[in-house]
Amino acid sequence: MIGGAGAGARLTCLCVSYTAETHLLRSGLLSFHLHRRLRRSRLFTTTTTTCSASDKKQKVIVISGPTGAGKSKLALELAKRLNGEIISADSVQVYQGLDVGSAKPTPSERKEVRHHLIDILHPSEDYSVGQFFLDARQATKDVLNSGRTPIVVGGTGLYLRWFIYGKPDVPKASLEIASEVYSELASLETIGDWDGAVQLVVKAGDPSAQSLARNDWYRLRRRLEIIKSSGSPTSAFQVPYDSFREPSDFHGENSVDISSSIDGFQENKSKNLDYEFLCFFLSTQRLDLYRSIDFRCEDMLSGDDGILSEASWLLDLGLLPNSNSATRAIGYRQAMEYLLKCREQGGQSSARDFIAFLSEFQKASRNFAKRQLTWFRNEQIYHWIDASKPLEKVLKFIEDSYHDETGTITLPKSLEMKKDISNRKETSDLKAYRPRNRLFVEREDISGVLEWIRKNHKQPSLSVC
Repeated sequence: MIGGAGAGARLTCLCVSYTAETHLLRSGLLSFHLHRRLRRSRLFTTTTTTCSASDKKQKVIVISGPTGAGKSKLALELAKRLNGEIISADSVQVYQGLDVGSAKPTPSERKEVRHHLIDILHPSEDYSVGQFFLDARQATKDVLNSGRTPIVVGGTGLYLRWFIYGKPDVPKASLEIASEVYSELASLETIGDWDGAVQLVVKAGDPSAQSLARNDWYRLRRRLEIIKSSGSPTSAFQVPYDSFREPSDFHGENSVDISSSIDGFQENKSKNLDYEFLCFFLSTQRLDLYRSIDFRCEDMLSGDDGILSEASWLLDLGLLPNSNSATRAIGYRQAMEYLLKCREQGGQSSARDFIAFLSEFQKASRNFAKRQLTWFRNEQIYHWIDASKPLEKVLKFIEDSYHDETGTITLPKSLEMKKDISNRKETSDLKAYRPRNRLFVEREDISGVLEWIRKNHKQPSLSVC
């Protein structure tokens, strides 16, 4: 996953140095998952090297967009034209076995174009934005050092924000502190006392722990590690992204009030970034996007090897829905909850229960897309492209932008996607929107799924992780 460090001058380069501490991971004091997390985070440390301001920055393409917008297809075709390699910025594609629900590129596509940060973790392991930053920056260096073009693709907003602007200078926990925190929270995690664990961290000095997603034990442990390592909560550390915005622009991460943020970014865009980032956000009209998402959810449930099969495998590993990063993922959480209910009923499910599950899956996916749109409206570095336009025109525009040496990207009006809902009719249509299924319409359309459930979920699995 992590390649060797390469040379190559660029502004504020990342350098890799191995530490002697890694041998301590063999001490047997920590659990398997703590071993893995410490090993991944401590195998290298990052330092900053200042290079000559006259050195030309290397170009990195970033393609994002809401779920189902077609960014993966665009990136694949672009990589073929630009001698590129793809770096995934998807928080679910990192997991082995979670292929359908994360819309992972097929084996043939991955053979055609090399992909990075896919299938690097077991579903029982957690993954963080900080680890993504390290992994993605290393992959970027490796791609550039091989003379190829890095194309970073995904819809996880925080991953991409840190990747572009940098990560906060939050201290890493020593082996002793990590062990202490793990032991301190282990008993509470074992009995499922999430509220008690949160209060422990709040009393230690981080009130924001109350805002974490329920059962996000990985991030709760990290909050406590930071307090014990530094004496300060996470909020005390500056986020590099904030330095690229005007003070008047600080309305919170999910704010949609961007009236002044465009000017703020334009004034601050000359501040040093490590690379010349060419960022594009692919989207389409909200109604069309929602319809595409609903059909996509249906497609993921069709056949014997769909998302239900993958969710069944997660349950067979001994994992429970909403218990870690992988099982909180949209689609997997809903599918696992549905299958648990089926197991409790001896492998039985009614067509109505299945449709209710499908509707919940579709709604969660649409809401996620809505949150993505809200998030990226505030990211002024992106050029919004209409995904409904011909692929060839979009490819040519990005290809020309990559080869342009003026440093200015002008998006043609014919390709531009408006960030906001433009009229009352669209607002009214969105409020009245209801899914219209394409595959699962009549009872007989569902019979194959119900039969698969009867065969495979008569009794709860006894397998453990």
